[in-house]
Amino acid sequence: MAQPTFVPVPDTDRVRPSIPAPIPTKARTNRPGELRSPTVPHGKGVGATGPDQGYALSLANRLAPRLHLADGEDRRDVARGIALLGSRRAALAGRAPCTHDLEAAASLFGYLGDAPEDLVAYRRTLFKGVCHSYESQRALVDSVTEDVLGVAVIATYELASWRERLVAAE
Repeated sequence: MAQPTFVPVPDTDRVRPSIPAPIPTKARTNRPGELRSPTVPHGKGVGATGPDQGYALSLANRLAPRLHLADGEDRRDVARGIALLGSRRAALAGRAPCTHDLEAAASLFGYLGDAPEDLVAYRRTLFKGVCHSYESQRALVDSVTEDVLGVAVIATYELASWRERLVAAE
Protein backbone atom coordinates (compact mmCIF):
# COMPACT_ATOMS: atom_id res chain seq x y z
CA MET A 1 0.00 0.00 0.00
CA ALA A 2 1.30 3.46 -0.87
CA GLN A 3 2.42 5.77 1.87
CA PRO A 4 0.32 8.93 2.34
CA THR A 5 1.97 12.14 1.16
CA PHE A 6 1.76 13.84 4.56
CA VAL A 7 3.96 11.22 6.28
CA PRO A 8 7.62 12.23 6.30
CA VAL A 9 10.03 9.86 4.48
CA PRO A 10 13.75 9.87 5.30
CA ASP A 11 16.10 10.38 2.34
CA THR A 12 17.51 6.84 2.67
CA ASP A 13 14.03 5.33 2.12
CA ARG A 14 13.16 7.33 -0.99
CA VAL A 15 12.96 5.47 -4.30
CA ARG A 16 16.12 6.00 -6.27
CA PRO A 17 16.08 6.41 -10.04
CA SER A 18 17.32 3.39 -11.95
CA ILE A 19 19.58 3.27 -14.97
CA PRO A 20 18.13 1.06 -17.70
CA ALA A 21 20.38 -1.49 -19.35
CA PRO A 22 21.50 -0.55 -22.85
CA ILE A 23 19.77 -2.18 -25.79
CA PRO A 24 22.15 -4.50 -27.63
CA THR A 25 23.09 -3.15 -31.01
CA LYS A 26 23.86 -6.48 -32.64
CA ALA A 27 22.97 -10.06 -31.75
CA ARG A 28 25.98 -12.36 -31.83
CA THR A 29 26.05 -16.15 -32.14
CA ASN A 30 29.25 -16.89 -30.32
CA ARG A 31 28.16 -19.80 -28.17
CA PRO A 32 29.01 -23.30 -29.43
CA GLY A 33 25.43 -24.63 -29.45
CA GLU A 34 23.94 -21.84 -31.55
CA LEU A 35 23.23 -22.36 -35.21
CA ARG A 36 24.91 -19.93 -37.57
CA SER A 37 22.96 -20.86 -40.68
CA PRO A 38 19.26 -21.05 -41.52
CA THR A 39 19.48 -24.79 -42.26
CA VAL A 40 19.61 -27.47 -39.60
CA PRO A 41 22.75 -29.63 -39.86
CA HIS A 42 22.31 -33.33 -40.54
CA GLY A 43 24.57 -36.28 -41.03
CA LYS A 44 26.47 -38.80 -38.96
CA GLY A 45 26.93 -37.90 -35.31
CA VAL A 46 24.58 -34.91 -35.37
CA GLY A 47 21.33 -36.51 -34.24
CA ALA A 48 17.75 -35.53 -34.99
CA THR A 49 15.94 -32.85 -33.05
CA GLY A 50 12.35 -33.36 -32.01
CA PRO A 51 9.94 -32.49 -29.22
CA ASP A 52 9.79 -34.39 -25.91
CA GLN A 53 12.52 -36.89 -26.75
CA GLY A 54 13.16 -37.57 -23.07
CA TYR A 55 9.74 -39.21 -22.87
CA ALA A 56 11.17 -42.09 -24.89
CA LEU A 57 13.21 -43.15 -21.84
CA SER A 58 10.01 -43.56 -19.84
CA LEU A 59 8.43 -45.53 -22.69
CA ALA A 60 11.54 -47.71 -22.95
CA ASN A 61 11.32 -48.59 -19.25
CA ARG A 62 7.72 -49.71 -19.81
CA LEU A 63 8.74 -51.78 -22.82
CA ALA A 64 11.79 -53.36 -21.13
CA PRO A 65 9.96 -56.33 -19.52
CA ARG A 66 8.68 -57.42 -22.96
CA LEU A 67 12.13 -57.55 -24.56
CA HIS A 68 13.61 -60.94 -25.47
CA LEU A 69 17.30 -60.67 -24.60
CA ALA A 70 20.05 -63.15 -25.33
CA ASP A 71 22.87 -64.06 -22.97
CA GLY A 72 25.30 -61.19 -22.52
CA GLU A 73 22.83 -58.41 -23.36
CA ASP A 74 22.13 -55.76 -20.73
CA ARG A 75 18.48 -54.71 -20.40
CA ARG A 76 19.43 -51.09 -19.60
CA ASP A 77 21.65 -50.79 -22.66
CA VAL A 78 18.96 -52.23 -24.90
CA ALA A 79 16.24 -50.02 -23.42
CA ARG A 80 18.40 -46.91 -23.89
CA GLY A 81 19.23 -47.87 -27.46
CA ILE A 82 15.59 -48.50 -28.31
CA ALA A 83 14.67 -45.14 -26.77
CA LEU A 84 17.27 -43.43 -28.96
CA LEU A 85 16.08 -45.16 -32.11
CA GLY A 86 12.43 -44.48 -31.26
CA SER A 87 13.23 -40.81 -30.65
CA ARG A 88 14.95 -40.54 -34.00
CA ARG A 89 12.03 -42.25 -35.74
CA ALA A 90 9.59 -39.80 -34.17
CA ALA A 91 11.83 -36.84 -35.00
CA LEU A 92 11.82 -37.85 -38.66
CA ALA A 93 8.05 -37.42 -38.55
CA GLY A 94 8.37 -34.15 -36.60
CA ARG A 95 6.60 -35.32 -33.47
CA ALA A 96 7.20 -36.66 -29.98
CA PRO A 97 7.98 -40.38 -29.52
CA CYS A 98 5.19 -42.83 -28.79
CA THR A 99 5.03 -46.51 -27.92
CA HIS A 100 4.77 -47.52 -31.57
CA ASP A 101 8.10 -45.86 -32.38
CA LEU A 102 9.89 -47.86 -29.70
CA GLU A 103 8.14 -51.09 -30.67
CA ALA A 104 9.18 -50.52 -34.28
CA ALA A 105 12.80 -49.99 -33.21
CA ALA A 106 12.72 -53.08 -30.98
CA SER A 107 11.20 -55.27 -33.70
CA LEU A 108 13.76 -54.02 -36.21
CA PHE A 109 16.49 -55.67 -34.13
CA GLY A 110 14.36 -58.68 -33.14
CA TYR A 111 13.85 -57.80 -29.48
CA LEU A 112 10.10 -58.48 -29.49
CA GLY A 113 10.42 -62.09 -30.59
CA ASP A 114 12.90 -64.82 -31.35
CA ALA A 115 15.74 -63.46 -33.45
CA PRO A 116 18.21 -65.42 -35.58
CA GLU A 117 21.61 -66.06 -34.01
CA ASP A 118 23.48 -63.90 -36.52
CA LEU A 119 21.17 -60.94 -35.78
CA VAL A 120 21.73 -61.46 -32.04
CA ALA A 121 25.50 -61.39 -32.58
CA TYR A 122 25.21 -58.24 -34.72
CA ARG A 123 22.95 -56.34 -32.30
CA ARG A 124 25.00 -57.38 -29.26
CA THR A 125 27.97 -55.38 -30.53
CA LEU A 126 25.82 -52.37 -31.41
CA PHE A 127 23.95 -52.13 -28.10
CA LYS A 128 26.90 -52.98 -25.82
CA GLY A 129 27.71 -50.08 -23.50
CA VAL A 130 25.11 -47.68 -24.92
CA CYS A 131 24.26 -46.39 -21.42
CA HIS A 132 27.85 -45.38 -20.77
CA SER A 133 29.21 -44.06 -24.05
CA TYR A 134 27.97 -41.20 -26.20
CA GLU A 135 30.01 -42.47 -29.14
CA SER A 136 28.29 -45.86 -29.02
CA GLN A 137 24.90 -44.13 -28.81
CA ARG A 138 25.66 -42.12 -31.94
CA ALA A 139 27.03 -45.23 -33.70
CA LEU A 140 23.85 -47.16 -32.92
CA VAL A 141 21.53 -44.43 -34.13
CA ASP A 142 23.62 -43.80 -37.24
CA SER A 143 23.69 -47.51 -38.08
CA VAL A 144 20.04 -47.40 -39.19
CA THR A 145 19.22 -45.31 -42.25
CA GLU A 146 16.29 -42.92 -42.31
CA ASP A 147 14.40 -44.86 -44.96
CA VAL A 148 14.57 -48.08 -42.93
CA LEU A 149 13.70 -46.37 -39.64
CA GLY A 150 10.95 -44.25 -41.16
CA VAL A 151 8.95 -47.17 -42.54
CA ALA A 152 5.44 -47.14 -41.08
CA VAL A 153 5.27 -50.76 -39.94
CA ILE A 154 8.65 -52.34 -39.37
CA ALA A 155 7.08 -55.37 -37.70
CA THR A 156 5.95 -56.65 -41.11
CA TYR A 157 9.57 -57.26 -42.15
CA GLU A 158 10.88 -60.76 -42.06
CA LEU A 159 13.64 -61.11 -39.48
CA ALA A 160 15.47 -63.46 -41.83
CA SER A 161 16.16 -60.54 -44.22
CA TRP A 162 17.62 -58.26 -41.54
CA ARG A 163 20.98 -58.01 -43.35
CA GLU A 164 19.39 -56.23 -46.31
CA ARG A 165 18.05 -53.48 -44.02
CA LEU A 166 20.76 -53.04 -41.40
CA VAL A 167 24.13 -54.14 -42.75
CA ALA A 168 23.63 -52.59 -46.18
CA ALA A 169 23.35 -49.20 -44.44
CA GLU A 170 26.97 -49.30 -43.23
